[in-house]
Amino acid sequence: MKFPKTLRTYCPTCKKHTEQTVKQSKRRGRSQAHPQSQSQRRFKRKMGGYGSFPRPNPKGEGKPTKKVDLRLTCKECKKSHTKKGFRARKFELV
Repeated sequence: MKFPKTLRTYCPTCKKHTEQTVKQSKRRGRSQAHPQSQSQRRFKRKMGGYGSFPRPNPKGEGKPTKKVDLRLTCKECKKSHTKKGFRARKFELV
């Protein structure tokens, strides 16, 4: 998918539509440093230690595509925010 390098869209800081530059950033996984929910801690405890996978083994490779992570930077206030990602096999800024 071809996407423009600049586009006119809403800036939450300026509270109006402005010209913004688009940059693709890498999607990061969840950090282990942040506190986890009780169910995540329980699952991690169950997964570790002696024995095998506690639930039926996951089959398949998951989703065929990853979501694109876009970072928009306003040309007026220079603040940046993220736009809701979408799925694309190929992504290119034009």
